[in-house]
Amino acid sequence: MRARGFTLIEVVITLAILGLLASIAAPLTETVIRRGKEQELRDALYQIRDALDAYKREADAGHIEKSVGSSGYPPKLQVLVDGVRDQRSAKGAKIYFLRRLPRDPFSDPKLKPEESWGLRAYDSSAQEPHDGEDVFDVYSLARGKGLNGIPYREW
Repeated sequence: MRARGFTLIEVVITLAILGLLASIAAPLTETVIRRGKEQELRDALYQIRDALDAYKREADAGHIEKSVGSSGYPPKLQVLVDGVRDQRSAKGAKIYFLRRLPRDPFSDPKLKPEESWGLRAYDSSAQEPHDGEDVFDVYSLARGKGLNGIPYREW
């Protein structure tokens, strides 16, 4: 009676094919994960920037208390979540702009969401952003470039 089983050659060829498939799949998986984080970053930037613009519109319309000479942008990001008093309401109602502050998906998970962003004040340039009395814009503190070739700081 003849023994059944695989020959050494068949096992080696099978392992070589599996190794080749794994070497192709690993970079592809990494790219898919990175693309997902980049989409999260895009969404977070959109949410925060949309909330900043909404705050500015409300301040310019006189619905939010605004001091003379101020830009009309919030003094810090947390204000967008905590809300501000609506000047139109006699009952002291608040206007809220975000349910929660999104975090930069490329930042250290130990950081609080508000610490994960770079802040740009109204009086700073886009090339040399710095924080100040207000929050005009946010940017990612992540190093490196996106899959589109643009540094994350410039998104």
